[in-house]
Amino acid sequence: MSVLSAKVRRMLMLHTSDWHLGRSLHRADLRAAQAAFLDHLVEVVRAEQVDVVLVAGDVYDRAVPPVDAVELCEDALLRLHATGARIVLISGNHDSARRLGFGGGLLDKTGVHLRTRVGALARPVLLADAHGPVAVYGIPYLEPDAVRDELPPDPGNQENPRSQENPRSQENPGPLGPPRGHRGVLGHAVRCIQADADARGVRRRVVLAHGWVTGGAACESERDITVGGVGQVPAEVFGGFSYAALGHLHGQQTLAPHLRYSGSPLPYSFSEAAHHKGSWLVELDGAGTARAERVPAPGYRRLSVLRGRLAELLESGACAPYEGDFLSVTLTDQSRPEGAMDALRARFPHVLVLTFEPEGAVPDGRGYRDRVAGRDDLAVAAEFVRHVRDAPATPGEQRLLTEAFQAVRLAEAG
Repeated sequence: MSVLSAKVRRMLMLHTSDWHLGRSLHRADLRAAQAAFLDHLVEVVRAEQVDVVLVAGDVYDRAVPPVDAVELCEDALLRLHATGARIVLISGNHDSARRLGFGGGLLDKTGVHLRTRVGALARPVLLADAHGPVAVYGIPYLEPDAVRDELPPDPGNQENPRSQENPRSQENPGPLGPPRGHRGVLGHAVRCIQADADARGVRRRVVLAHGWVTGGAACESERDITVGGVGQVPAEVFGGFSYAALGHLHGQQTLAPHLRYSGSPLPYSFSEAAHHKGSWLVELDGAGTARAERVPAPGYRRLSVLRGRLAELLESGACAPYEGDFLSVTLTDQSRPEGAMDALRARFPHVLVLTFEPEGAVPDGRGYRDRVAGRDDLAVAAEFVRHVRDAPATPGEQRLLTEAFQAVRLAEAG
């Protein structure tokens, strides 16, 4: 997009995050689904003439991603760049910031802006539309214990009287020590950003951040980030921005009109089965007010949960709509059926999870140590047989177990 065209039309942003390229779902390959989402993303950016794409972290699923995931990301960035949009991308807690940020200085010159270095978080990407400048800042994921000494100097530390009240607290570290906890380091980062925007005289400010903001709903597929301090940060931290593009939580959600999670483009656990996946198309007006419209992500394969006896699930016509879904199945038969997974996959080829919860069974709330206390090896093994089959070991099985333990003891003695 030329500089002239950017100045005569509204500022339009597309907010996405948590691609987790390279991730599978209980070993099911998701590469085709991830590629289809990126195709969709490129098409939306082209069709809507988006000015800037905001990618709020967790581009990859692990620090050293597989080669095909890197190729998929490179291809997506090339095609997004070809639309004329600028791209601002931060690292998340799943990414290796250094690997993801390699070549960032060179890419900056092309309009692909990688914000993965802590020391550069207050360096904006400056854009413009008919109403003037917009400053876009990217805060990479900040692990408190790892980054507090890399943060830029806090412009509010010496001047904020509250910082003297409790200089060693997480919220107000004060001049006697670095910030602590997620709230401390994010607050520090935001103060640095606001000071930079003030110095530039830019009123409309956009920020990308990766973390857990209070009020956001979590699910099972997100990696815990509470190590190193309190995991959540208050929404008030982002009160001075026109728009805050958040990443980390996988459910698309709105915490305030200017404060949103785009969520992951695909469900990465069965706890996300009811999610409606997508991204946000955000328009910024001249006063710095953001108006967001949800853009649904393309569906790939639905996630569903089934529960019941094996025979019922195999024969029921009511289960026909689930035959093409990724499934988590809980069997409630009194005894564990033999070959249950093979039988289920004959009708439901995409069963990924199978658990057993016999009807009427009362769960044993004791820990493993308490359950085996005072029992010999044979008793523990026989109890395992009973648990698996919901029936005691037969005399023949008891004899086989006894012989097996005796053989092991002889081998260890020899």
